[in-house]
Amino acid sequence: MARYIGPKQRLQRQIGEDLGLKTNALKTARRLAIKPGQHGAKNRRKLSNYGVQLKEKQKLKYIYGVLEKQLRATYEKASKNPAATGTAMLSFLERRLDNVVYRLGWAPTRAAARQLVNHNHFVVNGKKMNIPSYQVKVGDVITMKAKTAKVPIVAEAMKQEVVLPAWLEAKNGAAHVSKLPVRDDITEKIDEQLIVEYYNR
Repeated sequence: MARYIGPKQRLQRQIGEDLGLKTNALKTARRLAIKPGQHGAKNRRKLSNYGVQLKEKQKLKYIYGVLEKQLRATYEKASKNPAATGTAMLSFLERRLDNVVYRLGWAPTRAAARQLVNHNHFVVNGKKMNIPSYQVKVGDVITMKAKTAKVPIVAEAMKQEVVLPAWLEAKNGAAHVSKLPVRDDITEKIDEQLIVEYYNR
């Protein structure tokens, strides 16, 4: 499957925000104000309405590590949901298995979580699951395999203090989805209305 394998810092500099793509936040912050490219921030014009919408859409893609085709499919699915389209879209992205592993504090970044899922490190409801885009449901139980806790990046990540979102419960390498995520559970600064406007243009 196609995926972005270039420098993550370039994406963050393009947006001008720390998107949680790197583990060293201090190192990341030092260069965020410098735009990528040979001439950096020179001759940058003010963004049009379309440019603002596009930037917000790109930011959402980079945060969750999805491709354009995946994000558009998620938007189409959300547009048929009785809830507000933007909120439903964010809920679908939050419920991706790789994002859940990241939210639980079992991986330092979503990219690391995606790789761990791909390599069969987690079990969902007693069955192996290696699909990062799998949508968890209320009542699902996600369990980390015993050997996974010994993986260096996992062991290091689990030492960090993590504030679990209200829709997840976790204890001793096992987690339970107690309810569906709501808008307030998402801590990243995302203006979903701009993304809805982008796809509706």
